[in-house]
Amino acid sequence: MRKTSVYLSDDEAESLRRVAAAAGRAQAELIREGIRRVIAEAEAQPRTFRSLGKGRGGGRAYSPWAPGDLYRNAIGER
Repeated sequence: MRKTSVYLSDDEAESLRRVAAAAGRAQAELIREGIRRVIAEAEAQPRTFRSLGKGRGGGRAYSPWAPGDLYRNAIGER
């Protein structure tokens, strides 16, 4: 385990202290649990790329073909 410092507002620190006392758990344990939850939630989200669609084109489709036409062309149907 690695030691780190976390700055909390007075309200956050007091709330954390109360919740930890009520649960009979250490404040550090609750902080680690919160970090694990944030990481799990972030990793569960599908990745999106902010640059996707930011290039040329002005929002128009890049292909001159409709999706069905492109598929039929790829498999050799006319």
